[in-house]
Amino acid sequence: MPHTLHQLTSRLTFRQLQVFLMVHQFRSYSRAGEQLGLTQPAVSSQIRQLESALGMPVFEYVGRKLYCTAAGERLADTATAIFESLKNLQTDLAAQQGRVAGELKLVAVNTAQYVVPYLLKGFVAAHPDVTVNLRVVNRAEALRRLDDNEDHLMILGIVPEDKPLNVLPFLDNEFIAVAAPDHPLADAKTISARRFLGEKLLLRESGSGSRLTLELFCQQHRVAVRSYMELGANDAIKHAVMAGLGVAVLPRLSLRSELQLGQLVELPVEGFPLRRSWCVVYPKSKYPTPAMSAFVDYVQQNLKDIAGRFQALQG
Repeated sequence: MPHTLHQLTSRLTFRQLQVFLMVHQFRSYSRAGEQLGLTQPAVSSQIRQLESALGMPVFEYVGRKLYCTAAGERLADTATAIFESLKNLQTDLAAQQGRVAGELKLVAVNTAQYVVPYLLKGFVAAHPDVTVNLRVVNRAEALRRLDDNEDHLMILGIVPEDKPLNVLPFLDNEFIAVAAPDHPLADAKTISARRFLGEKLLLRESGSGSRLTLELFCQQHRVAVRSYMELGANDAIKHAVMAGLGVAVLPRLSLRSELQLGQLVELPVEGFPLRRSWCVVYPKSKYPTPAMSAFVDYVQQNLKDIAGRFQALQG
């Protein structure tokens, strides 16, 4: 027999609904536990209590695969709406007190991970009621998420020109040529771009921001790019260069410690460093939330401080 509303509300908890939505998203008790910092038995216990409160199952196993029942899918819609309403309530109550609250979904491309934490430090201090969710992805995934409107704001180094976007440049991003200290070019006074690019060049995958920056330079100077080895992350390239596998072009900000310790050397290649701008980006058609507006305003109002902070970091 179905429970009355009073019985249901006295037995349901927000924590049960939170755990349920995470299992629903990942279709996995263990992955949900990893996201929430819970053990798998703790997740299972929450789901059992939820099913007991509802009087029917929300998940079922067919073979080894976890499926959501019809009741579970209906619950997912309701629980999502409940948490969305709570977010709106939090935002409205904060606004009544003259504060900004709510969720801010940020996405940054891989190379921006060295920049975004310094932006967030001042922002969260100024807006402690804003919950920031930051996801770091490669450029291809970032552009897909931008097309699908999955996030509030994005941090990009190369902004697509074929999309109607609001763009706020906030920091220069220098790309430098580097090699191991025992590389034959390490002691050169000047190096032509053609000579440098003729070395064993270590590159990111096609479509990455770092690689696009170098490819644009090569197009402008009519020099071919020939990859000796492709690696999927800038840190992997950095360590490959230190190991003596070849040379590379990487963001200066990602190399501060290695340059200071002498593990890498900056090569005096003609036309370098290459310069791009880090930008805060969002679609022009997107209506900004209070948290979005607050972040954009914070960056806009602190451009000089941001530039000075990073100049100090780079020595």
